Amino acid sequence: MSRTTWDSVLAVPVDAQRDHVAGPETAPVTLLEYGDYECPFCAAAHGSVRKVRALVGDEVRFAFRHFPLTTVHPNAEPAAEAAEAAAAQGEFWPMHDVLYANQPLLSPRLYLAAAEDLGLDVERFAKELAEGVHAPKVREDFMSGVRSGVNGTPTFYVNGARHDGGYDAPSLLAAVRAAV
Repeated sequence: MSRTTWDSVLAVPVDAQRDHVAGPETAPVTLLEYGDYECPFCAAAHGSVRKVRALVGDEVRFAFRHFPLTTVHPNAEPAAEAAEAAAAQGEFWPMHDVLYANQPLLSPRLYLAAAEDLGLDVERFAKELAEGVHAPKVREDFMSGVRSGVNGTPTFYVNGARHDGGYDAPSLLAAVRAAV
């Protein structure tokens, strides 16, 4: 009898031109997260990633891709589009942080208030959200996750290999240090 096996590898490599990346391109480790802004586990992982990045500095670059689980998190996709609308004005990471920090309040009102607080062109931001300008990017991220075997959030990849351990700071730190 034959058996089919699947490699848990990243199907679409991290690319600073398409992905949201923080940290030096020359870092020996790339940590990628597929996340959902309404997922409570992703909110917990957000804090873990911040701790790991603070501890290892330039040894890691962090990339984030959207994987909104719309059947259980109805605000996840609009929040991802809000993050992309902020990214179009150079403010992805600040909006990313605001969305996780205010997860119970995800709504168009929050997105617009955050855009104003971040100094964005709010009229442009609201227009892009209303027109779904950034929906294709969110779908592209989601489909890259599907092709990579993502089936829940958060899902992490370390240098292109799926990390099946915990998403707490010690587990992620151990995975990053093992990859260095």
